[in-house]
Amino acid sequence: MIKLSRREKLALLAAGGFVTLFIVIQFIVFPLFDKKARLQRGIAVKTDAIVQMQRLQAEFDLLKAQTDQSKVRFDKRPQGFTLFSFLDQLAGQTGVKDNIAYMKPSKTAQKSGPFSISSVEMKIQAVTLSQITQYLHKVETSPNMVTVKRLSITKNEKQPGVVNAVLQVETFESS
Repeated sequence: MIKLSRREKLALLAAGGFVTLFIVIQFIVFPLFDKKARLQRGIAVKTDAIVQMQRLQAEFDLLKAQTDQSKVRFDKRPQGFTLFSFLDQLAGQTGVKDNIAYMKPSKTAQKSGPFSISSVEMKIQAVTLSQITQYLHKVETSPNMVTVKRLSITKNEKQPGVVNAVLQVETFESS
């Protein structure tokens, strides 16, 4: 190294500095930036997961509140409640009992849970639109958790001003 000219020594020093700078940048600076980017991506993923969990928690809380409310309403039903007798009683109250062509009850057991789905398909013939509306209103607004699952209303061809209706009504009952 002693026999090198000043220019060669400067060139070697510049090359050494360049190699040292390259090594420092390649093995220290770039990995630090990569780690910072990975950490920021990880934080974004975790933040999204937290937001998703909060949304699911809110949805769960809503479902739990609805379940609790349904349980309270279910417990308030009269002892020995049956859908068939309930619908028959409402038909008497609304004056459509004599117009019922048929009522077909059925029960479907649920695979999980202590409840079964009780349903009644019924056909009501030759009633006014006002009568069927009143009947449906009483069914849907009853506190007994009864819903009209399917409804078909057709014009009665034999008598003007009256309709025929086929409806399927459902509720949960204890198994």
